[in-house]
Amino acid sequence: MLDRDLFELFEHTADAAFIVSDSGEICSWNASAERLFGFVRAEAIGTTCSELFEGRDALGTLVSTENCHFRDCAWAGTLTPDFDLEVTVRSGRRMWVNVSTITYEDAKTGRRRIVHLARTVDGRKRTEALVHGVLEMSRQLVATSDEGQRPAPVAPVSEQELRILSGFAEGRRAGEIARALKITPQTLRNHLHRINQKLGTHTRMEAVLHAIRRNLISAPPVLAGPPIADASGMASAATVA
Repeated sequence: MLDRDLFELFEHTADAAFIVSDSGEICSWNASAERLFGFVRAEAIGTTCSELFEGRDALGTLVSTENCHFRDCAWAGTLTPDFDLEVTVRSGRRMWVNVSTITYEDAKTGRRRIVHLARTVDGRKRTEALVHGVLEMSRQLVATSDEGQRPAPVAPVSEQELRILSGFAEGRRAGEIARALKITPQTLRNHLHRINQKLGTHTRMEAVLHAIRRNLISAPPVLAGPPIADASGMASAATVA
């Protein structure tokens, strides 16, 4: 199969499809890839995945590098399962995608191509983060059943600090909140330090939990309802979730 035939085969797929050459350069970029990632064909072709995406795995490890593990597996004929990757899109925001891989080798020339098919999983990642946050809140409520006895904040919590607490209550990650509020990660950390000082708390999750119980912020949908009076009430909400 000639390159043009291979490129045409994936041109009209619903998934974003891009093809990588032996040398690691992107040599095909379909219309769905343009829509998903925002990069037009001319910007993508000739670059490498590491240059374009700055892809990181669930642990935050940079995996889109010149020495691509997934490309090495494909060349070795190792089965490559689909994987989740956080990438940078054209607008500069970070987005989670799920990527599957197809390896093609021309029997006549020995030339190899790797086809990557990608689709967004941002919604699933947000849900996972929210569920994790709810479970952590439930655990801390059970562990600190006397939370209701904690004194009121020693100083008023600012609107910006409440926005930060609300973001964490909704299951958002620190980087996502910082970008939304147009502040640096260090500024966000400074805010969290002051929040804990004001609320008399020690961790981010403890501060969120305390703010919810004192009606400083709203609970996420799964915890919506009247303020929780004791640990047994929280256990019931967690069971429903």
